[in-house]
Amino acid sequence: MTTTMWGTIRETLKNSVGTGNFANWIEPLELVSVNEGVAQFTAPTSFFGNYVTQNYADQIIYHLNRNGAQVERLAFDVRPAANSARPAPVAAAPVRQSPASIDPSIPDATLDPRYTFENFVVGKPNELAHAAARRVAEGGPVTFNPLFLYGGVGLGKTHLMHAVAHEIRRRSPEKNVVYLSAEQFMYRFISALKDRKMIDFKQMFRSVDVLMVDDVQFIAGKDSTQEEFFHTFNALVESRKQIIISADRAPGEIKDLEDRIKSRLQCGLVVDLHPTDYELRVGILQTKAELYAEQFPGLQIDNGVLEFLAHKITTNVRVLEGALNRLFAMASLVGKPITLEMTQDCLADLLKSSERRVTIDEIQRKVAEHFNIRLSDLIGPKRLRAYARPRQVAMWLAKQLTNRSLPEIGRKFGGRDHTTVMHGVRRIDELSAADSQLSDELELLRRTLAS
Repeated sequence: MTTTMWGTIRETLKNSVGTGNFANWIEPLELVSVNEGVAQFTAPTSFFGNYVTQNYADQIIYHLNRNGAQVERLAFDVRPAANSARPAPVAAAPVRQSPASIDPSIPDATLDPRYTFENFVVGKPNELAHAAARRVAEGGPVTFNPLFLYGGVGLGKTHLMHAVAHEIRRRSPEKNVVYLSAEQFMYRFISALKDRKMIDFKQMFRSVDVLMVDDVQFIAGKDSTQEEFFHTFNALVESRKQIIISADRAPGEIKDLEDRIKSRLQCGLVVDLHPTDYELRVGILQTKAELYAEQFPGLQIDNGVLEFLAHKITTNVRVLEGALNRLFAMASLVGKPITLEMTQDCLADLLKSSERRVTIDEIQRKVAEHFNIRLSDLIGPKRLRAYARPRQVAMWLAKQLTNRSLPEIGRKFGGRDHTTVMHGVRRIDELSAADSQLSDELELLRRTLAS
């Protein structure tokens, strides 16, 4: 009973946590029993069990209970031999090493075959990141080292990382490429310490041609891991080996990351993937819809549906793609075309959760704090530049992050006319296109308000 139940739940988790996370953290688990509110699993190491508890326990417990079990917590029995017969996940490219140098129970990140340059939709918010990734993937002399990609969730960082790895493997199959997340780097480091295999660990990571580390913010605050990462980084740079790093924010904004690591990360090319604009979201949806049309021949999608989704789901490309996937699945099951009415019914929960909930009051307080001015001056009548520019920024954010009309926004800014708001929004659009510092400030404020 537990085996059948766990098999069903695993398939559900695979869709919700993503292929890479599933292969690394869920697939190695085996459900042994459910007794007195405790779901007992086997795991390769105690660290593995602790990580699953911290990051996936809520989801696992939820699905166990949905399938009839009565579970309050998870427990793990460490049995390294349990997975000995299971092949280790494949890394981005084989690492030339002695067979004994790597513990087969330690998971590597796997490359998603969908994440290629051909499937990456380029627009203004990501064109620089795409161009830089392309340049690195073409090989030749190391130009940007490291290449540091940063941005919010679902903006394409991981897609570009995978695309670079795929392209390097295609062009130079002899190159030794390693792609993994920062948490997996830490996991390997801790396991090497525990098993007294630090020499093998150092030799493996310092003999690669290309090292790709995703979500580097994960090692912030972890002193020993940062120490080893710093020395690995230096060794590879000195050997002119390519390093590609991603994070959810710029190096200088990662709290508890050592200053010397921040300095190293900033010495290469640091590129921000901005939130998608409307045109890019439509382009992404059109590309995905064409792929789905090949899987579901004859299935029709009405005009205006893609534009509706691009307007309603603005923050996360993964959510956007997931919404389209759900629509095509629903339409194929019921045998009906995808209409705007079906879209609104099928995605009611998603559309509701995607609604903007930031208030104009919150925006005004945050902008006044950011520019170090009084709230009364921000919304007051003074036209000094020190107040006018922050006021326009706040109006721009109100237009971007709320559903309020221009007249409503104007009333919140001291009863100003809607044309004043319109002018302010256009002015910030013009300035941010030419001023990268202002563009970065806008993005920082957006992220802060969205968090």
